[in-house]
Amino acid sequence: MASPLTKLISRPIPLFTAATLLRAAMLLYGLWQDAHSPLKYTDIDYLVFTDAARFTFTPASASASASPYTRETYRYTPLLAWLLYPTTVAGGSAFWFSSGKALFAGADLLAGYLIILVLRGHRRMAPDRACAYAAIWLLNPMVAAISTRGSSEGLLGVLVMALLWAVLERRVALAGVLLGLGVHFKIYPFIYAPAIVWWMDGERMGRTEKSATGKGKEEQAASVWATVTAFLTPERITLAVVSLATFLGLNVAMYALYGMPFVTHTFLHHVTRIDHRHNFSPYNILLYLTSARPSPAPLGIESVAFVPQLQLSTVLIPFIGAKKDLPTTMLAQTFAFVTFNKVCTSQYFLWYMVFLPLYLPSSSLLRRPSLGISALALWVATQGLWLQQGYNLEFLGQSTFVPGLWTASLAFFLANCWILGLIVEDLGTADAR
Repeated sequence: MASPLTKLISRPIPLFTAATLLRAAMLLYGLWQDAHSPLKYTDIDYLVFTDAARFTFTPASASASASPYTRETYRYTPLLAWLLYPTTVAGGSAFWFSSGKALFAGADLLAGYLIILVLRGHRRMAPDRACAYAAIWLLNPMVAAISTRGSSEGLLGVLVMALLWAVLERRVALAGVLLGLGVHFKIYPFIYAPAIVWWMDGERMGRTEKSATGKGKEEQAASVWATVTAFLTPERITLAVVSLATFLGLNVAMYALYGMPFVTHTFLHHVTRIDHRHNFSPYNILLYLTSARPSPAPLGIESVAFVPQLQLSTVLIPFIGAKKDLPTTMLAQTFAFVTFNKVCTSQYFLWYMVFLPLYLPSSSLLRRPSLGISALALWVATQGLWLQQGYNLEFLGQSTFVPGLWTASLAFFLANCWILGLIVEDLGTADAR
């Protein structure tokens, strides 16, 4: 007989009801903690978002123009501020102020639904098993906490999972729109473009490719032009044109409305950003020192840090894995991007956690439970070590930069590199899907 927990996670209605109640409880608890504790539940980023929404629809002064970038440290697309317009209603009462958190929590649920669609349609899973794996996302307290604290990463989860679903369903134009929108909303989804393009060969898009078997050597020797034209399939061209048109169209519209501040804060800032607070990255201490004493070199560490990160996430991993298993490849790309990013915060973990229900069913982490438990324990332990050092620094005022914080950052980085190696190794042994 199935246990109550099994019944809960193996059927859609109980699963989504539990996921909704979990987020509702966290929202209510957050209101209580914000009212009674000096340590606030609401993420500081949410205050930035809601201030930006208020400045977007109500100018800061009679002489100022309405712009989200009036709010210092707002580094996002104006679309996010537009979505949070309800938080400005009724003078920002507690109910309306929390509406943005409810939006982000709802995005979590929609991402979970899309996970089930991919598992059922492309992993060929039975409904009960698909729901059980989707519960890894839907009932994950870390996912629920980050969204109900006011982080917008749930919206990215929806966009990325919808992109994957559209690609696997061969809905190329829709995939192009979602890719362009995703990159406009938050730059990092551009890393998926190489993997998707490489995956979209003639065989997967339903066309029969001519074989060179039995032909003469001259006919078998493909010219450069023939290779290029064979690569430039209609689907790949459509994806490129639609995604680029969507991305440029949104950017032109936002530039027309908000001018150069939109370009500076949404895109250019991320090239030279030197955020060092709440940063798990091993670049943390270097960024801290750079913020205090900028380097005279034309290219600082904050700019060249992209090189290993992009080499892994946009070249090596897509080339190795995209034709074998696209969802797992996108997980590996995201994991590498976050691990090697110069700024790594807890919210970024959601970028790859949304792919876990698609990867785990055939992973070595479940085939070998001792390996899976070891990986999870190491990831949690090294993260906890960093958080302990960060707490001593930011709340107790102790100088833990070296060796404590730096050593903890290196430990977490090495743990993530080992886990990334396991994922890539699974890709290397995967059958083409």
